[in-house]
Amino acid sequence: MPTAPLCELPALAAMIMDGAKLAVPSDNSGVAMAATRELVRRGARGLHLVCVPVSGMQADVMIGAGLLSTIETSAVSLAEFGVAPRFTAALRDKKLRMLESTCPAIHAALQAAQKGVPFTPLRGLIGSDVLTHRPDWKVIDNPFQTDDPIVVLPAIQPDIALFHAPLADRYGNVFIGRWRELLTLAHAARRTVVTVERITDHNLLEDIERSPGVIPALYVSGIAEVERGAWPLRFGAEYPADEPAIENYAAAARTKAGFESWLEAWLAHDSAQALA
Repeated sequence: MPTAPLCELPALAAMIMDGAKLAVPSDNSGVAMAATRELVRRGARGLHLVCVPVSGMQADVMIGAGLLSTIETSAVSLAEFGVAPRFTAALRDKKLRMLESTCPAIHAALQAAQKGVPFTPLRGLIGSDVLTHRPDWKVIDNPFQTDDPIVVLPAIQPDIALFHAPLADRYGNVFIGRWRELLTLAHAARRTVVTVERITDHNLLEDIERSPGVIPALYVSGIAEVERGAWPLRFGAEYPADEPAIENYAAAARTKAGFESWLEAWLAHDSAQALA
């Protein structure tokens, strides 16, 4: 039985090399927070983070810890807990390169990489402020119709896709359920690494009910079993968001000193409940 994709969490984090273009999903689609902590622990640097299409606490922690050189996103926010404080401070102090995007643009550019084409057209951007800040987005004439300008976007091909999923098997297949954007991520990225709640001995591709929501092992480079690996964020029906923990982060991260104190405590624990 193949076991090559299965590894411990530090080994999985080590697959994300300094300077990589790293793609992560939104808070609603399985965020690998435990793996993020391992990236901080090993001192990853120079990452280009692509948020698909937005991010929250994960991106804010990476920024505060100095992991990122560039962020490509349509938003970074802690939602009902307020602005993302380290993201806001980094932009204000000009310590982070920002590639402002839109949700449709990020999804379309990933789909271009998934299909193996160098660019993709997208409507709805002409006349927007976003377009004026993205010189890599080009306005061209529709070759099939006159007087019809359209924007073309370069494909986004991440070096690594990172997310958290409910289940994997020992063959390297990963069950993602209805989160189809994770399948797009795995297809678009050169490599995909995943943390999961559980690992089963049963081949998920042989499960008639689950197989439509499975990423085949062909697209997966690393899997680490990490129970509550998305904590303190909500993870589907598995567990709710730990609102006191997120609120505590939002308050602490308003200042650099407060963030550093929070980070030190976060790195000192392995248990998801340790800072609850």
